[in-house]
Parts: sequence; C-alpha cells; structure tokens
Amino acid sequence: MAYNEKLADRIRERLVDILDIEEKKMMGGLTFMVNGKMCVGIIKDELMCRIDPAIHNTVVEMNGCRTMDFTKRPMIGYILIDDTGMRTNKEFDYWIGLALEFNKYAKASKKRKG
Repeated sequence: MAYNEKLADRIRERLVDILDIEEKKMMGGLTFMVNGKMCVGIIKDELMCRIDPAIHNTVVEMNGCRTMDFTKRPMIGYILIDDTGMRTNKEFDYWIGLALEFNKYAKASKKRKG
C-alpha cells in the first residue's frame, strides 16, 4: 500500500524546525515520530494526526476529518483528514498544530522486546 509522497513532502516542510523527528514506515504508510512519540503520518492519501482524546469528538465534526479505524475499531485520539479538510495551508497547519501540541503530553509507546 503506497502513501501520498506529495503529502509526505508537505509534512516534512511543516516539521523542518523540529529537532527530534524520525520517519518510520508503518501501517502501510509513513509515520513521523516527534520526541520518540507518534505524532502525524500518512495512510494512503490521508493525513493521520494523534490528538488529545478530550477534543476528539469536537474535531471529527470538522470538514474532511474522521476517526481513525485502521484496525476496524474506532481509535479515540487518532484522526484521519482527507483532501477536503486540508486544502489550504491554514487548514493543514491547524491539524499539524493539534498533533504537535498533544505530542508534548502524549506518552511514548512501550518498546517491544525482541
């Protein structure tokens, strides 16, 4: 499953000033780890953002946004945004900003042994 390279470049440009960033291929897409924690990514043509679960229900009402259900079950705190929700730089920056803000408080996932 390929991911949108233009969207990847758009994310890279937005995160250029972040010091502790790492790109990882996962979930059939690309994930940007910030400070060792999943922050944003791409699944096919959609932007994935890890956000504060407390605001989840509010933001999924916004244009182009939906709950991530990659495992066939809703994942509160993870959203997908399609083209209609990030056409402008202002819209795109809004989503990235939500993810970066929550990243400060998010817990890193535990490293798997092996």
